[in-house]
Amino acid sequence: MDSAAKDEMQPELSPGPEWPEQERAEQLARGAALKWASGIFYRPEQLARLGQYRSREVQRTCSLEARLKSVVQSYLEGVQTGVWQLAQAIEAVQGTREALSQARGLLQGMSQALRTLQPLRERVAQYKQLQAMSHLLPRLRAVPAAVAHTQTLIDAQQFLEAYMSLRELEQLREDTWAPLGGLELPVFQGLDLLFEALGQAVEAAAGAAGKLAREDPALLVAAVRVAEVETGRTTPLGQVPRDWRQRCLRALQEGLEQTHFGSPLLPAPGALPGWLEALRVALPVELATAEALVAPCCPPQYNVVQLWAHTLHSGLRRSLQHLLAGPELEAADAFALLHWALHVYLGQEMMGSLELGPEADVSQLEPLLTLENIEQLEATFVANVQASVSQWLQNALDGEVAEWGREQGPNTDPSGSYYSPMPAIVLQILEENIRVASLVSESLQQRVHGMALSELGIFLRSFSDALIRFSRDHLRGKAMVPHYVPYLLAALNHQSALSSSVSVLQLDGAPSGALAPVEAALDKLQRRICRLVLEALQVELQPLFADLPSRQWLSSPELLESVCERTGRFCRDFGRVRNPTVQLLLAEAERAVVLQYLRALMQGRLVCRGADERTQAAERLRHDAAQLQQLFLGLGLEENAHCAPVLLALRELLNLRDPALLGLEVAGLQQQFPDVSEDHVSALLGLRGDLSREQQLAALSSLQAALPPSPRAGRRALFSLVPAPAPAPASCLPSGSCARARLLSE
Repeated sequence: MDSAAKDEMQPELSPGPEWPEQERAEQLARGAALKWASGIFYRPEQLARLGQYRSREVQRTCSLEARLKSVVQSYLEGVQTGVWQLAQAIEAVQGTREALSQARGLLQGMSQALRTLQPLRERVAQYKQLQAMSHLLPRLRAVPAAVAHTQTLIDAQQFLEAYMSLRELEQLREDTWAPLGGLELPVFQGLDLLFEALGQAVEAAAGAAGKLAREDPALLVAAVRVAEVETGRTTPLGQVPRDWRQRCLRALQEGLEQTHFGSPLLPAPGALPGWLEALRVALPVELATAEALVAPCCPPQYNVVQLWAHTLHSGLRRSLQHLLAGPELEAADAFALLHWALHVYLGQEMMGSLELGPEADVSQLEPLLTLENIEQLEATFVANVQASVSQWLQNALDGEVAEWGREQGPNTDPSGSYYSPMPAIVLQILEENIRVASLVSESLQQRVHGMALSELGIFLRSFSDALIRFSRDHLRGKAMVPHYVPYLLAALNHQSALSSSVSVLQLDGAPSGALAPVEAALDKLQRRICRLVLEALQVELQPLFADLPSRQWLSSPELLESVCERTGRFCRDFGRVRNPTVQLLLAEAERAVVLQYLRALMQGRLVCRGADERTQAAERLRHDAAQLQQLFLGLGLEENAHCAPVLLALRELLNLRDPALLGLEVAGLQQQFPDVSEDHVSALLGLRGDLSREQQLAALSSLQAALPPSPRAGRRALFSLVPAPAPAPASCLPSGSCARARLLSE
């Protein structure tokens, strides 16, 4: 679009009325600016930068005005272009409307000319029909005689000749359809009934296939050939396809079922094994007859042997369902039926025989017995096995518990680890029952497998309860056990042996999570045994931590040396625990010692009197951390599993000389240990002895001001397991930590 046209289409923009709220908006803007300026220049030293602020605001205002002008100009140019394009579109639409009006007039003139030619077209069509019928008249006169002859051929079971005669008559009918415009002459009205009569005769011959294959195989072959030709033929337009192949196959099945299962053949009680044995002999003979005599008379796509096998299978299945719906079977009959249906029937003695070939395979069909039938037959077996397994496992557990009170320690294997045959006995009992069940059926194997896992879970809970009673009686003095901890460690080896070998109970093809409940129960048992061991360790160490921290602790390493000596003596037997459980146990033992150490620090027994004592305390924390780490390294704990370095983080909190930097140190402590609370930090700050109430509040406020620490993978809770010093209830406010409330109330 040239510039002249654009100028011509340019609308005149008259200045509109002012914005009614303009004055109020200006007042709000001035007020906001005044508020901003008062906040910026509140202090006198900020007035020196007034020129810079003014220059920056002027530049910002100019930039905004330039951007507004650019946006408005762009908008006006777009409106101008749109108005011009609308005018051009109106002109194009007007031209199109005129052209369509002219075309409509021409079409109306042509339709009038076509109506004048319609009578002539009808006369021509009638002449063509009469001409065609004059040529077909001699053949049409012979149709009644041909129909009667075809009926005679059908009655005489001459299927091929009858079918050819019917095809000729049908072809003549097709030749008359086109000239007559799809109309059918009365002479052909009985042709469809004649086709149906031939189809019924072919179906009857197929139903007697077994008899005809032995007496008159040519008649069977003729019937099958007629059915195949008719099925593969393209039917005339407007007729329903005649699928005679399916009619033949259906007749074959119905005839076979009527021969073998036409009446219910239910054996008397106790006679079921003999009836099943008779079927074992008769069914393979029937399939061999079908393969030798019937199959050569039929096309390969009939799959006669497979059809015979599937038909016999379906009839047998219905007979068995009828049998199971009657009076309840005896135990011997139920076992014989279950074994025969799941093993003999599909085995090499019957349907799985190599002599029958793959066509007789019925393994992919619906099974003879439904899941409800198998459930009924297997329920008694599973119940009896479960009762036996439960008793065996209880006897094994009772024998193990009886050994815990012996004067001798646990038995050991050649490697020196604590050992007991109980885990192997338990798994052998369960695995053997699962294996025996697999010899019957997969469903029974799965049921016994589920029962075995359930019984193993019950056994593990009983084992755990026995350990709790064992520990409770020992700690309360009801039963003094000379080798309490060694037998707990032996139980830990039992759990490890079960965990490492429980995979033998995993069935092939079973989901990977099938053993998840048992594995969870084993993990729970492991945690419980570790907790019992650690409780015994805490009982050993608790008196030693009563004097920590103290003045003696500041000046001498004897207190922690006693702790290390007692801990090393307690953990001496940990070497008899198998890997990787020993690593877990050592890590938990070190964690228990560190928690005891932290609990002692939080008691507020010591307040440093000056910088020298704070330096001593920090140095003592460093030395204690190194000593604990060296102790557990010597016991075999891997270096990356140590948690004693938490004492080094507390050392930095005590060693800091500038109280103004305590906030940063506290925030860093929270980043390392997200579970540290204000009460813990308050107790640690109280250990310094040099902080005022305001300084402690400032340090604690950094915990709230800092960003929430991101959880670290593998980091376990420490401080949340350490009780902080509890202040008096009157000093706690309704909200906020007790440490902050205590400081604010002072």
